[in-house]
Amino acid sequence: MPLLAPAPQRFLLDPGESGLIAEIEAYLASLPVPARTAVPYVCVHGSVLQPWNAGHPLPRTTLLDRVVRRPPRPVPVSVADHLRLTSRYITCHGWLQGGMWDGAGRVCLLGAQAAVLAHGYGAPEHARRGRVQLMEVLRAAGHPVVSPDEYNDAPTTRQADVHRLLDRAATRAAGLGI
Repeated sequence: MPLLAPAPQRFLLDPGESGLIAEIEAYLASLPVPARTAVPYVCVHGSVLQPWNAGHPLPRTTLLDRVVRRPPRPVPVSVADHLRLTSRYITCHGWLQGGMWDGAGRVCLLGAQAAVLAHGYGAPEHARRGRVQLMEVLRAAGHPVVSPDEYNDAPTTRQADVHRLLDRAATRAAGLGI
């Protein structure tokens, strides 16, 4: 019995001759084009293509999160940042009336707030306090609504109105230091 096992033979595979690369390229070409494209995010220096959460770090999974099999801890954001992220999420994914979200990915005001939380930005407390700020702005503007969702679903409300509301509420929250 030999002490050393024979060395395994190397496979001599030339990707160009096997047709594997051509097959993969043909498969990738047959896939549909992604439905969503990057949406311009306007900043003070001009327009740059960036994702809706640009400027905020992604939630990081720690070793303990992996061991315990739990999602990463949320990225801490202020109430003002939560409202700004909500507006940017609506810009990127589309706005909806009469439902929280639809099959195309469009969301209403509440759906966008829930999506921001689900992506790991802030805590439910931020969303609740953000909704309080939204109601304060609506009351100051003389809108007789019971909730921001009622304002979102009103037939006279447009997407620009929702963005304006979120911007004013974020400015108010930032002024209050929250």
